[in-house]
Amino acid sequence: MNTDSRKFSRMQWRVLIATMIGYTLFYFMRKNFSFAMPGLEQDCGITKSELGDFLFWGGIVYGVSKFLNGFVGDRVNSRKMLCLGLAACILVNVAFGFVPSFTTGASTVWAFGLLLILNQFFQGTGFPPCARLIAFWVPPKELATKMSVWNTSHSIGGGVVAKLCGVIMGLGVLGAANQGVGMWKWCFWTMAIMGFLGLLVMWFILPGTPEEEGVSIPSGNGDRKTTAVPSLECGSSALSDVFLNPAIWMLGFCNFTINAVRSIVADWGPTMLQEAKGFSSSEAGTVIMLFEFAGIGGMLLSGWMTDRLFAGRAPRLCAILMLFTAVFLVLFCAVSSPVLSSSALILAGFMLYGPQALTGVSATNLSSKSLTGTAIGFISLFSYIGVSVSGKMCGSLAQSSGGWSLPVYTMAVTSVVGMAFFATLWRMPASRSGD
Repeated sequence: MNTDSRKFSRMQWRVLIATMIGYTLFYFMRKNFSFAMPGLEQDCGITKSELGDFLFWGGIVYGVSKFLNGFVGDRVNSRKMLCLGLAACILVNVAFGFVPSFTTGASTVWAFGLLLILNQFFQGTGFPPCARLIAFWVPPKELATKMSVWNTSHSIGGGVVAKLCGVIMGLGVLGAANQGVGMWKWCFWTMAIMGFLGLLVMWFILPGTPEEEGVSIPSGNGDRKTTAVPSLECGSSALSDVFLNPAIWMLGFCNFTINAVRSIVADWGPTMLQEAKGFSSSEAGTVIMLFEFAGIGGMLLSGWMTDRLFAGRAPRLCAILMLFTAVFLVLFCAVSSPVLSSSALILAGFMLYGPQALTGVSATNLSSKSLTGTAIGFISLFSYIGVSVSGKMCGSLAQSSGGWSLPVYTMAVTSVVGMAFFATLWRMPASRSGD
């Protein structure tokens, strides 16, 4: 390996590790809200239906923000975009904890809802700069494997925040009926402190594109456009490569189903496990942590299998994994044993996170590299419409039915629909010809 190749390889892994850390920090300040929800119900009198409304509108705003910031992310400095967005999320999370000090009654509900929407908007600045940097540093032949490694940041962030916030909420136990009273504030403040410390690290270690870093791309690493800031003339290319591309639209529909299913655990998991299975806050945090960490294994294995066994044709593997996700969700409801039901939910995470990672890989490979942020932002818009619909629907179904079986079975059916969407892409090529 020559000097250029060694330098490129070192920088490539620096990009992967730095962007993983950065995106994990965003997750710390997004998924903490789910663990604060039982405390918000008990301490602030907010109902499940109102929390479902928060999740619905927050998801819509996050999806729109991710879509719009996909355009922005293709045109601005990635380090500055990620760090500014992270700083805004830190400030909003600090503000969450002070809401009851300045509001009462209905104004408290409105304040939490507006802050969640604001937080979700700034959360949309996290993924586009990461995706853009990865597209420039990782060649297509390695993308499924290495982007699956990167996607573990979702599960690392979700798993760590699940355990930490589960323990934090458990510290407020004064009796079974009062679990988490007064401690939900620290779900926000603790994550904000961690986010601030991480922000300082990100500012100094996150690199730019190869051109911005003055690193030449070794031959054999694939055709890679290295323009740091695309011109506005790429609008017509975006229209044909993204907005009028049937495969990109279908990947969007697939993303809708994946994230709708994931939402029942990511957003409602702490409440669901405590109410349906009788777990404590800390036990629920452990199960969700294992759900997320199982997803890491699922992502890494699915990335390897896509490159090595499916010749880069990710939708074929995704269709199979979505079917197994449905099976394990049904088993979660069907068995009464806490150990067996928890195991079924964890295995559902193992299956679900493969498709979660691979839709972004497919979108990247089917669009030009200078439009990576736009393509992923577009399919992410579908993702968080799915999150919004699922968040509202699961909360409403749980409240109206008095239990969690109906919401979980509904998500199992949604998994089967996702399998059907992926099956329509069975013959889709692994990447753009000549790219």
